[in-house]
Amino acid sequence: MAAATQPAPVTAPIDYLLHLADNALVLGQRNAEWCGHGPVLEEDIAMANISLDLIGQARLLYQHAAALKGGGTTEDQLAYFRDAMEFRNYTLLELPHHGPLAGTASANRDYATTIARNFLYSTLMLLVWEALQESMDSQLAAIAAKSLKETRYHVRHARDWLVRLGDGTEESHRRVQAAIDHLMPYTQEFWTACAAEAQAASCGTGIDVPSLRGDWDAMVDEAFAEATLQRPAAGGHVPRGKEGVHSEHLGYVLSEMQGLARQHPGATW
Repeated sequence: MAAATQPAPVTAPIDYLLHLADNALVLGQRNAEWCGHGPVLEEDIAMANISLDLIGQARLLYQHAAALKGGGTTEDQLAYFRDAMEFRNYTLLELPHHGPLAGTASANRDYATTIARNFLYSTLMLLVWEALQESMDSQLAAIAAKSLKETRYHVRHARDWLVRLGDGTEESHRRVQAAIDHLMPYTQEFWTACAAEAQAASCGTGIDVPSLRGDWDAMVDEAFAEATLQRPAAGGHVPRGKEGVHSEHLGYVLSEMQGLARQHPGATW
């Protein structure tokens, strides 16, 4: 009697995996820029650990995408040898650690901006990873389960600092409110559909991110209220980073991150 044929495993679209991976990698690279520059030693270490978590998530996703692509594709090729227009990360994550400061600004990093961005993104990913634990792609579901544990800490860290800064001194409140005013418009990209997300949702490997908006809004509004922050009105330009249309900032991030690998392709150490 012939053995029953096993159905082929369901896998997420490669572009969807790259979207998730690029998000984690780009923000991990951005946060790593605080290494050695944190406002206090404990925060220097905390931000480095958050960066490592994000880069670890990116590696798992790139490895999965590389295996699906085949042809000898590796995670390094996906991270180091794609150009900016091929990246699918949210525009929010590639922005520098400051708002629209004047050229005479005394610093190129503002911790309030970093904290606000981490809070807005990690709050979204808390919901995304939780939902992706039920993905029809078993490998992605396993990555989601691991990432969820890390993201719970990322949310707690960013939220605690958001409240501390918002409900702190007059100066700390001013700076974190300015960061929120600057960054919130970029979150509109969370709720716009793209082809990769739609394809993943339709086959049960991804989720409909706009369906998470109510929960995200509630979590954000609760934190803002505790931090005595005002939520800016929605509207304005909707970024399209996940479709490959980026700000000028991504090129600089990738240049620094990819430079060594491109100068010495194939090198190992």
